[in-house]
Amino acid sequence: MEGIQGVAALCENPNDVFLDASKLLLTYADNILRNPSEDKYRSIRIGNPTFSTRLLPIPGAVECLFEMGFEEAETHLVFPASASVDRLRRIRETIAAERDQRLGAGQTPACPQSSALSSAPPLPPGSPAPPQAPPTSPAPPTPQPAALPIPPASPGPPIQRESSVSFFRTLQSNVQHVMVYESPSLQHKALELIPLPRLTATAQSRLKQAQEADPGCGLSEQDMLLLELLGWFKGQFFSWVNCLPCVRCGGPTQSRGGLPPSPDELRWDAGRVENHHCPTCQNTTRFPRYNNPEKLLETRRGRCGEWANCFTLCCRAVGLDARYIWDSTDHVWTEVYSESQRRWLHCDPCENVCDKPLLYEIGWGKKLSYVLAFSREQVVDVTWRYSCKHEEVLTRRTQVQEPWLRETINTLNSARQQSLSVERRKELLGRLLVELVEFISPKKPKPGELGGRISGSLAWRAARGETCPATKPEEFVFIPTDMEKSEGRFHLQYSASADRYLRVSSGQEEMAGWESGAWRREGVFRKEEQDWNMVYIARTEGSRSGKISWRFDCGPAGLRMRTVKVRATGQTFQSGSVCWRMCSGQDTIEFPGDGEMHVAQRMAGCTELVVEAELSGGEGECSWQHAQLFRQSLQDPQEPSLEILIQLEEA
Repeated sequence: MEGIQGVAALCENPNDVFLDASKLLLTYADNILRNPSEDKYRSIRIGNPTFSTRLLPIPGAVECLFEMGFEEAETHLVFPASASVDRLRRIRETIAAERDQRLGAGQTPACPQSSALSSAPPLPPGSPAPPQAPPTSPAPPTPQPAALPIPPASPGPPIQRESSVSFFRTLQSNVQHVMVYESPSLQHKALELIPLPRLTATAQSRLKQAQEADPGCGLSEQDMLLLELLGWFKGQFFSWVNCLPCVRCGGPTQSRGGLPPSPDELRWDAGRVENHHCPTCQNTTRFPRYNNPEKLLETRRGRCGEWANCFTLCCRAVGLDARYIWDSTDHVWTEVYSESQRRWLHCDPCENVCDKPLLYEIGWGKKLSYVLAFSREQVVDVTWRYSCKHEEVLTRRTQVQEPWLRETINTLNSARQQSLSVERRKELLGRLLVELVEFISPKKPKPGELGGRISGSLAWRAARGETCPATKPEEFVFIPTDMEKSEGRFHLQYSASADRYLRVSSGQEEMAGWESGAWRREGVFRKEEQDWNMVYIARTEGSRSGKISWRFDCGPAGLRMRTVKVRATGQTFQSGSVCWRMCSGQDTIEFPGDGEMHVAQRMAGCTELVVEAELSGGEGECSWQHAQLFRQSLQDPQEPSLEILIQLEEA
């Protein structure tokens, strides 16, 4: 029969292992066949102890479930309604026939002492083998060596042997570096800079909203705190560096190679210093690439290396179980373990994205080969989480041989986990087993995965604004209040420095946050430049364009617009562009964002107004900064950045 490789692999297990695993597989199949309309029999929780100990580690067992028709969800294996019951029955009968033959022959177990953890599930080459089950009593703690001996170089030509030594040094360097995040004094220093009470309060509010959207969501405050921390780090704390402004004249600079690091720069692990040359005054501005997260808490700037380094420290400081992710194609980010979801979440602080692991391969077009996770307790090859093209990735994994990589990772993990308790090692083993199941089956990119999210629970998507409900509460529409109706006037102001709306015509009503009064927004965020004490709205990094709009509708109040006046501000640099529009029905009027009041005479008699700004253009890596809305000083609030004044009359 075609497509029963899993059954063949299952049959190669020792007799007692096969009999135990096949019994459980037949139970799963029979439950569906006998109760085809019962949803509870179509789902297997990966974290279930019976599944994770009796099936998950057995070669061929999980593959049998896939061949039956089960598909992988985030925390379960699910038999969908579209799956073929006939195919399920055929696979079930094949397993049952083999089981009956073995029982009828009276075979004795070939390996009476075999453990459910004696062998790892078949995985894409390069995935680490599960560690051995911990002993029944803790091993006596032993001092952890400062450096580990290099395992035997992978066999092969001299070039590959040299490559394995270089690869090991990279592994060992990252293993040692992540221990810096565990310094109590360094975590305390980070906590002094993180507005944890504010982030926690907002996280609690978001959790309440998530639970209202899905009462059985099972999410936690920790999940929401992670999202708040990501947003704060991106929008308010850290800054991206392309070329630094000249320290002498403040003008733009150009990269001119490297400079030797100074003793103080070396003290903070800046082995590389960039020379940013000013063509105007011929001055040199140094850009040390600091690798010490303590220094990064002070500089608060850099590229992806500095971002991930500092963000991982911040995660550890607030109590999140985080690990540093190294990608051999020159990118780094963070993963955080969600206790409520029982899985690792991809987090990229540079992009302010969470749980979008295919972002790099599908969104960016990266050709991945090795992606490794480093924490204080474990190293894991997580390449397969970030790829849906496993076969293609395998063709690029030529730097070291796969058995050598598995052995090396296990050696590093054994040394790191010597002093851990038995309970903690069991917990790490359980997490790893769940990961290995995830890695077996490549995820298929879904339409809209990099835009609106369609997987995951409703609460988890709604909490991050990644769902598209029929009614979008985030699409705010201004409708005249009774006071505005009686006065015949609507007057709205927005201040970027205060980040609040003031509804002057409705008793000075305030609305906090730029998003609270926006109708639609796409690819924009509010940026605070701490170094320059400036704030503005710009498009997100990597976006070619961004849009934000505000909507006013007086139709429900039985009114129409008599006069419309709008004042807005925008600023552009190089080839950046900001286009302002007023729209009503089929009529569109463009106006400049020059800080002056502009009258839209053609809007008279209409009942609806949309004010829209579109940002585009710019050059280089910082093009997203070359088109800005509402640029203001944080220290000296100026007049409102946006003002809409509408005179109303009876329709």
